[in-house]
Parts: sequence; structure tokens; C-alpha cells
Amino acid sequence: MQVIRFGIDLAKSVFQVHGVDATGAVVVQRQLRRGQVLKFFARQPPALVGMEACGSAHYWARELTTLGHEVRLMPASYVKAYVRRNKNDARDAEACCEAVSRPSMRLVPIKTVEQQGQRALHRARDLLVRQRTQSGNAIRAMLYEMGLIASKGRSGIAELIELALAGGTDIPPGLLVALTPLVRQWRALETEITTMDTVLVAQARAHPDARRLMKIPGVGPVTAHAVVAAVGDARQFDSARDFAAWVGLTRLNHDTGGKTRLTGHISKAGDRSLRRLLVLGASGALRHVRAKPGAGSPWIRGLLARRPVKVAVVAQAAKTARIVWAVLAKNEDYRAQPHQA
Repeated sequence: MQVIRFGIDLAKSVFQVHGVDATGAVVVQRQLRRGQVLKFFARQPPALVGMEACGSAHYWARELTTLGHEVRLMPASYVKAYVRRNKNDARDAEACCEAVSRPSMRLVPIKTVEQQGQRALHRARDLLVRQRTQSGNAIRAMLYEMGLIASKGRSGIAELIELALAGGTDIPPGLLVALTPLVRQWRALETEITTMDTVLVAQARAHPDARRLMKIPGVGPVTAHAVVAAVGDARQFDSARDFAAWVGLTRLNHDTGGKTRLTGHISKAGDRSLRRLLVLGASGALRHVRAKPGAGSPWIRGLLARRPVKVAVVAQAAKTARIVWAVLAKNEDYRAQPHQA
């Protein structure tokens, strides 16, 4: 019997394959070593292949698509519902095969090599920023024990570094031994982050979609570049709310008995780094509104008047996400609305 649908449980070395025919009968159920995967599927007629969107999934999806198969990636949380108890690799592959047959299954678009490279740039930058923050906090803590403090931000830590390098009398020689490698690490990380930011800004300015996104208040080059790299074609989302929900900026709901109940918390689903960038951009925009109330729209001024600032920031980030979808999906420029005082 000819296999019409496969499910693959991806792994590092051993892959589990589950295949069924048109009647749903199991035809293939076997393990493959990494080097056998492409050879096996090259011998198979074109079929539907389902996989969880996990590590290396986009690579295998591109490779199998080249062989003529139709590959669909699915969120792992959606596939889990089809796993029978006593989980193992064979049942994971069977669950992928079953889940991919569902017409209502949400799919993850296959990313190109270029997109994955851009995403890797953001992940590397996030890691370096965290390491820089850790080094800076360690330097602050050590000097705080000596009664030396500085203002917040990079300017403050730069002052402490200059003070540490000067070797003042308030800093014991033993403490300098611990501070010196931390200072070198902080400066090296600062240089690497600056280099990455230069690359991100250049790529954002060269991309037409990113240039349009940068016209939106609260969206800078880094956020615009991250959106383009993560989303690709925005038309994969049916509406602006779907995109905001994918980023995790919509409220959780619990509907029952015909009653709609929305919680006060956002779902925080989807891409955490992209959501953080949108929230940071909204926070910067709202600082400007709070300093000059006439600069904000009546909606955001009213929200700030009746709700805490952090709630208003998240609400603005959700609105920005909807605007981002409209700009990308409709291929139009952002048109700012005049504010009434």
C-alpha cells in the first residue's frame, strides 16, 4: 500500500517515522538513523509529512520539500493532544501523523535560511546583553560594598569602571583582582553588542518592510528587524488580533455556558523576545506622552488616567502589534492620525 501521510519524531541521531495509507492503516513504523532519513524519503512517492516545530525542524522541512513532499510544521503543544499515554518516540511520530491530517490544525510557516540567520542574530544579541547586564551588576555589587555607587544605565557603570581602573584608595588591591576581569568582559561585550546593532540597523534600513515598520511610534530598527525575521509573510494571520495573540499580547479568556470571561492577564504565548521588544518600545513612547500629554492620542491619555502605567504600556504594545500586522499584511505605510488636545 502507498503511504500518503507521514509523521516524524525528530531527534539528534535517531528519527522515528510513522506512515499510513489512504484508509488510515499503518504501513511504515520504523526508526531511521540521521544519515538514512533523506535516502528513505527520496524513495517514497510525494506525501504529506507532519513534524513538530522544534529544533532542526525548519531544516528538515526544507530538505523534504526539495524531495517533492508537502511538509507541515505544527506547534508541539497542539500535537501533544494526540499522544497516547505511555509516551515514546513511536507514539510521538504517530501523534504527528494524526495531527497533520486535521483541517483545523494551526501550522508554523517554514522559515528560510535567511530568516533563520536573522533570528540567530537576535538570539546572539540577547545573550550578549544578558551577559553584559550580569557583569555590570557584579561590578556594581562589589563597589557598593566599598560605598561606591553610580547612576543607572550604561553611563553609570562606565563611571564605576573608570573609577575601578583609576585604582583609587577606596578600592582594596584584593578587590581590584576580582574587578579587572569583569571590567574586561563588560567592555568586550559592549563592543560586540555595538557591532551587532550596527549590522541590525543596516539590514533593517535595507529591507522595505522594516523601513515601513520603523515609521510606527515605538518601533525602532531592532524591533522592525525582529518582526520581519520572525513573521515573514504577515498574511499567514487572518487578522490583527491573531497576530497580537501569536505574540502573546491578548488577554486570556475562559468562556463557558455562553458567558465570555476575560482575565486581567495577557497570555504571554509565542515569541518572548519579540513581545519584550514591543513592550519596551511602547514604554518609551508612553514616557514621551507622560512628559507631554498633548502628544498622545485621546485613547492613551484616557487609559493613563484610569489605569496603572504598566497596564497602559502593555495595552499600547498590543495596539502596536495590530498596527504592525496591518502595515505588513496590507503592504502600506503607517499613517499617523492627528491628535486632538
